[in-house]
Amino acid sequence: MTVKSFVPPLRTLMGPGPSDVHPRILEAMGRPTIGHLDPAFVGMMDEMKAMLQYAFQTKNELTIPVSAPGSAGMETCFVNLIEPGDKVIVCQNGVFGGRMKENVERSGGVAVMVEDEWGKAVDPDKLEQALKENPDAKIVAFVHAETSTGVQSDAKTLCDIARNHDCLTIVDTVTSLGGTPVMVDEWGIDAVYSGTQKCLSCTPGLSPVSFSDRAVAAIKARKTRVQSWFLDLNLVMGYWGSGQAKRAYHHTAPINALYGLHEALVMLEEEGLENAWTRHQRNYQALRAGIEAMGLSFLVAEAQRLPQLNAVVVPEGVDEAAVRARLLDEFDLEIGAGLGALAGKVWRIGLMGHASNMKNVMYCLGALESILTDMSIPINGGAVTAAQKVALA
Repeated sequence: MTVKSFVPPLRTLMGPGPSDVHPRILEAMGRPTIGHLDPAFVGMMDEMKAMLQYAFQTKNELTIPVSAPGSAGMETCFVNLIEPGDKVIVCQNGVFGGRMKENVERSGGVAVMVEDEWGKAVDPDKLEQALKENPDAKIVAFVHAETSTGVQSDAKTLCDIARNHDCLTIVDTVTSLGGTPVMVDEWGIDAVYSGTQKCLSCTPGLSPVSFSDRAVAAIKARKTRVQSWFLDLNLVMGYWGSGQAKRAYHHTAPINALYGLHEALVMLEEEGLENAWTRHQRNYQALRAGIEAMGLSFLVAEAQRLPQLNAVVVPEGVDEAAVRARLLDEFDLEIGAGLGALAGKVWRIGLMGHASNMKNVMYCLGALESILTDMSIPINGGAVTAAQKVALA
């Protein structure tokens, strides 16, 4: 067999990630590769740090992209802040809170779980009670935007509660950064991680992180070495540190991928954070109107719903996998399935980054309505018309 160059099909990505990558970013990634210690590249690194500070709304000096996907950003936060025996309160209301628990335990910590129903926001009262019952807790960890359900928790309130109990916070903003407000300094977040493949319109493979001065002090005061050599921030900062005359070699950075992130952040600044948030909200409102016009419903209550990731309840008796397969085969349109306890029960429709536009909203609604009608599923019509009314309002 002769293997030929791989040419992927052209898809519209409206699942939970990755999202569509903007052509400007793809073009940036194809620029000439230079050395990761080249003065020109080091200058770009400093620009990227400043733009990430803008995206996170923080002045934290330790704000960098980890050279690996969002899962490594998560692990960076946990392995640097947790030492063996540390007690960590983990709030779980979906799949990714469970991954936080895994990270705590693999770092030698003790996870105390605060559990809420999937599709519900983290309950601040439950966190308060858990902290009263565990006064020796060191860290509170929670997911701001739970990708598995499309629910958004009140990060500011949860951080306030944690700080009142003298705990550091670790917050997952993988699906929220660039799509809805993430205010690291205002909310008092100590360690935060995200991903590039969602509302930043970039390719997967990098994880922006930011650490407060309190978190940095805790890292420097560790009594034990960070268990991961690659993710040890004491070492990584020798390469990413600002204002240093000479950068210390740590690893060969993913140069062209960082070109892409740099371009994505340039585009975010050009649009403006507030405008990006407004765009995601406006497109969600149109999608919502179309979904409800068909007689379908959302898993998450309106007040807790992420505009950029929507869990739509699958109608009774519908083979949800067959619907997704037809969307992919007939329309080159990808939406996501439910995870864990929600497998087979919801579709996850993403409106993230470059994919968050009115054209995609109309395309998705029209395709979904067409397939459900063809499958003789009892739905109402008029999804696109309902969405258009919102778009033109």
